[in-house]
Amino acid sequence: MKIGAPREVFEGEARVAMTPDSALQLQKLGYDCVIEAGAGSKAGFSDAAYKEAGVSVVKTAAALWKEADIVVKVRQPDATETKKMRAEQTLISFFNPAANEAGMKAATKAGTNVIAMEMVPRISRAQKMDALSSMANIAGYRAVIEAGNNFPRFFTGQVTAAGKVPPAKILVIGAGVAGLAAIGTATSLGAITYAFDVRPEVAEQIESMGAEFVFLEFEESSQDSAATGGYAAPSSPEFREKQLEKFREMAPEIDIVICTALIPNREAPELWTPDMVEMMKPGSVIVDLAAEKGGNCKLTKMDEKIVTDNGVTIVGYTDFPSRMATQASTLYGNNIRHMMTDLTPEKDGVLVHDMEDDVIRGATVTFDKEITYPPPPPKVAAIAAAPKKEAPKELTPEEKRAEEVAAFKKQTQTQVGMLAIGAFLLLALGTVAPPSFMQHFIVFVLSVFVGFQVIWGVAHSLHTPLMAVTNAISSIIILGALMQIGSGSFLVILLAAVSVFMTGINIFGGFLVTRRMLAMFQKS
Repeated sequence: MKIGAPREVFEGEARVAMTPDSALQLQKLGYDCVIEAGAGSKAGFSDAAYKEAGVSVVKTAAALWKEADIVVKVRQPDATETKKMRAEQTLISFFNPAANEAGMKAATKAGTNVIAMEMVPRISRAQKMDALSSMANIAGYRAVIEAGNNFPRFFTGQVTAAGKVPPAKILVIGAGVAGLAAIGTATSLGAITYAFDVRPEVAEQIESMGAEFVFLEFEESSQDSAATGGYAAPSSPEFREKQLEKFREMAPEIDIVICTALIPNREAPELWTPDMVEMMKPGSVIVDLAAEKGGNCKLTKMDEKIVTDNGVTIVGYTDFPSRMATQASTLYGNNIRHMMTDLTPEKDGVLVHDMEDDVIRGATVTFDKEITYPPPPPKVAAIAAAPKKEAPKELTPEEKRAEEVAAFKKQTQTQVGMLAIGAFLLLALGTVAPPSFMQHFIVFVLSVFVGFQVIWGVAHSLHTPLMAVTNAISSIIILGALMQIGSGSFLVILLAAVSVFMTGINIFGGFLVTRRMLAMFQKS
């Protein structure tokens, strides 16, 4: 069977569904690869590179559609391309089935089986085919770069001879794949980054990337993300009002807003209102990745960049992945290749469209001259739902102090008990030791008593390596040992020497470690 990739006809689209590298992998599955002349040129892949990878290059799209048994594309086919579909052909592409009923009817009439890449279910096994995530990752990164291109200041703060430059403050709305990519890029560029998502379970991911999660003081029983395929579910009107109230509070201080919030098969929710735009400082930037679905900011104009009356730039481009066509084509080509691997279980170049497979069934929108969209829920949950745990009770400062004091007392009692056992053993030893032993034993007991009193007098919170002064406690032991080292008894001299050695390590080692730790906080 032959698998072919035509040139994308959508205006401004630079991606291609097959790269020379992915073609090599498809050939290992037993397929012959075909591509339309010039299909990869905008993405940086020449026809010569395809020929070197063993791909046949045909001159026209009509020839490719006629020759290929499997057609792979990026954008959904337009009316001209749907007329080229034929029976027993398989199309793998973004297809937008929720708003493309005409396309599905045309495919069923032609007898073409259609696999929509945006319909790949979000389950663990299908991550390698998740083209939406691949493209969203690129879009999130590119959104921050585009914001920086329109932002008139540094992202990172600087201290120069001419004065201080404060860091930019960035708010990322929505912590899906695009949002997390934007957070990672913004923090790596040195900006102070805030992020919001209606799913509280993503707070840990946000904070692990160096951003601050924006919490709302609002109790709402949100739908489990496993039940929504890993996407955010619509919020209640009360929650939305609380959310907008928080954004209004933040708007005057935020320099850049990256909007990524989308709900499957719905218009994008309005989260950044015109009055918030008016509150922002001149020179601020809004990048709306939801522009294609109406935008999270209703002032956004799809595929345009506008500047408001108060000097806020709003970017509504919808082609961010295409602006990084080489990388995007490579990732998308890999998604297609992994899909073909699942469709070719025997690796013999024969496509097996198994409608019992969760991934293949979920992505199929037309099959055997029937519309199969929408698909049934996958048998496997999108995200393993973690058991709900009660939030730990927040202790008051007094309760924390009481717990620390109790723990310190318990530890001290254990140490005193060990010392008592040691003293008893030494006393037993004194029955066979020289008469002068009792004199030395009394000095030992007094040292222990004084040391215990000194330690007990130091606040428990100061028993840390940084408090080098507490190392002086060891000097009590070393002084006692030095007093005994001149004794005539070999046993006493040996014990005193060992004491001097051990306490010396504690004193000098403690000061050395503290010095190195303090050096970390000194300005160079």
